[in-house]
Amino acid sequence: MTPPVPDRSGAAAPRSPGWRRVVDDEGAMTVMTAFAVAAVLALTVAVLLVGRAAVAAHAARAAADLAALAGAHALRAGQDACAAAAGIAASNSAELSVCRVDGHDVVARAEVRVDLGVFGVRSGSAVARAGPA
Repeated sequence: MTPPVPDRSGAAAPRSPGWRRVVDDEGAMTVMTAFAVAAVLALTVAVLLVGRAAVAAHAARAAADLAALAGAHALRAGQDACAAAAGIAASNSAELSVCRVDGHDVVARAEVRVDLGVFGVRSGSAVARAGPA
């Protein structure tokens, strides 16, 4: 049986059998490690989501540039500029949301959808303009 432990007044308080006082911090590092791993995983997920958004923005910029160039080339050849631009945008996994002929220039806006997990589906977009030099 464990000896009685004195309380704050100095008198010995009886203990229940099987109850023992914890004087070491055994297991504290397990909890600290679990929190550290959770924090690193959360940071990793955040970096990956930001990376996915950046990739979508770059893909939209490339699709808009190529769509505007294709539209300007088709306009110069006397064809439908927006149809050519839409085809090129679709080939780049983008949606052509705006296509406008402005004189001899073609203005194209492309959007690329990206799934950001718990933040939902968002889109990266870019506008490009192309025409004769």
